[in-house]
Amino acid sequence: MGEWLKNQLFVSHAIAAVGSVTVATAVTYPLDTIKVLIQVGSNSGKQLTSLQALNRVRSLSGNSGLYSGFGWLTVGKTLGLGARFGAYEILTAYFKDGREYSYVYVSEALMAGMVAGALESLVCSPFELIKLRAQVTSASRVPRSTPVTENRAVAPIIAKLLPGHTPDKKALNHFVTLLSTLTSKHSNLAGALLEYPWMMTGSGKAPSVCDVRKPSSIISLEGWGALWRGIRSGLVRDSIFGGVFFSGWQFMHDVMLNWKAVGMDPIPRFEKNVHLLI
Repeated sequence: MGEWLKNQLFVSHAIAAVGSVTVATAVTYPLDTIKVLIQVGSNSGKQLTSLQALNRVRSLSGNSGLYSGFGWLTVGKTLGLGARFGAYEILTAYFKDGREYSYVYVSEALMAGMVAGALESLVCSPFELIKLRAQVTSASRVPRSTPVTENRAVAPIIAKLLPGHTPDKKALNHFVTLLSTLTSKHSNLAGALLEYPWMMTGSGKAPSVCDVRKPSSIISLEGWGALWRGIRSGLVRDSIFGGVFFSGWQFMHDVMLNWKAVGMDPIPRFEKNVHLLI
């Protein structure tokens, strides 16, 4: 009976957590979209305003464009918060093991929070990337794509091209000729260039993020590592946030417990405050 109640309690907490994350994300997501577009679309010559970003999204994608990538961010935040608090609880359980009273010191909360924040960053990074590209696409003019071939077999290399892009054999040969003059020559230069399908289109430039926004396209063209691009700065950011968040919470908790103990005679032992004063 006790195990059944524990399982029911866990399920209820999980459902409540998912629901609260979804509602909070839905309320604030349009603001996040506008913030991202201002950061991406502004430059030294022209600063994009909030109203301009809002009007651009609504004119190109409608009101639904403000929620582009909402599902990805919701899933990422749900998994990320679960990883953060789950890792913190596991680590602090080791710290408290063997103590007479279940108590966590501020320094221990700091260390556990930093590890939990790093884990959260690893989990959330792919979802944030896809969300970001969806938001940028909502404010970009994306021409209607047409299939490269219709009703006929497609070569494996050509099949890697994005919709709307057609191969240009002459351009590929031109690139091979230019690069073949280098002193350190590649044993199979043409084959190496074919690993970058956009070289076959004649532009020589990587496609826009508006074209590569689906997970399958990102993995196919940029590799699995692209999902964790910029992970170092993300790890530092989330580790610091997690450490400050949990250690700050523990510090304030201790302050409030000590404040409750003022005037008691005798003053309870510091380790016992948690149980005597709650």
